[in-house]
Amino acid sequence: MAKEKMKVSDITELTVEEKLRALFDLQSVDSKIDDFKRLRGELPLEVQDLEDEIAGLQTRIQNFEEEVVKQNESINKKRNEIKESQTLIKKYTEQQNNVRNNREFDSLSKEIEFQNLEIELCEKRIKEYTIKIKDKQDIIDESKIILDERTADLDNKRNELNSITNETRKEEEELFEKAEKIHETLDERLSNAYKKIRANARNGLAVVSVQRDACGGCFNKIPPQRQLDVRSRKKIIVCEYCGRILVDPEMETEIK
Repeated sequence: MAKEKMKVSDITELTVEEKLRALFDLQSVDSKIDDFKRLRGELPLEVQDLEDEIAGLQTRIQNFEEEVVKQNESINKKRNEIKESQTLIKKYTEQQNNVRNNREFDSLSKEIEFQNLEIELCEKRIKEYTIKIKDKQDIIDESKIILDERTADLDNKRNELNSITNETRKEEEELFEKAEKIHETLDERLSNAYKKIRANARNGLAVVSVQRDACGGCFNKIPPQRQLDVRSRKKIIVCEYCGRILVDPEMETEIK
């Protein structure tokens, strides 16, 4: 708790000029972090897209493989039904040799005919299942080829991204740590305001200096009196057009 009280005390002791300097330094740090992100370009998104596509292909292949298993089970079931019908046909044929009248013979003939129809129907279903299996297997084979290609692409993209990231990781970590420390020196309201402005700014600039009588972010003209207020560093001034925090251009040349 004592440490937290010290932080609050430190924050309240900051002058407006010190807050502006902290905000300017924070923007400089965040801009460097943005540069590293630009260096990585679209690689992180490309890696994520490939990971999503691969996951989709794997799910697709798994689903079709499960369907093939079910179709094969159905084929085996129909083959068993054919064997049962063939057994019954053999049984009924033998019984016909021992019938006592035409009525019994005709009844057995109908049973034999029915079982033959059952066999034909089962064979038809087996052909249908076999065609479906072939179609699904073709899709599985095509999907596996695409999966192998995408996996190779992902490995290459990951290696490229890791190579770039490893080169900049240490410096990025130091910058993130520096940014966090600067945020800790600012009061929560000002820190949150900075984050909100930066999030809404297309180029990530929340703090800009006045350049050639204009805002360094949106390039709209700044009135002379407002420029004097900015140079005085006695209050935090925001651009009335884009909402960015304005600082004295001399801060860019000053050494902290």
